[in-house]
Amino acid sequence: MNPNFLDFEQPIAELEAKITELRHASHGSAFHIEEDIAKLREKLKSRTAEIFKALTPWQVTQLARHPQRPYT
Repeated sequence: MNPNFLDFEQPIAELEAKITELRHASHGSAFHIEEDIAKLREKLKSRTAEIFKALTPWQVTQLARHPQRPYT
């Protein structure tokens, strides 16, 4: 569990970790890895939209109070 992500954001964190892992593993000439990364990015984009579209009031409050949120 990544402490920089809230509990409802964990699927996003897992997909980002997979993308990073594949990116580090693709130092060779692996065309299929680039396709996999592109598919994972699309899945990440749709999953993120799906999660943030259906936030509860408490989840919005958690986002507003997140310690990594920028301050003025």
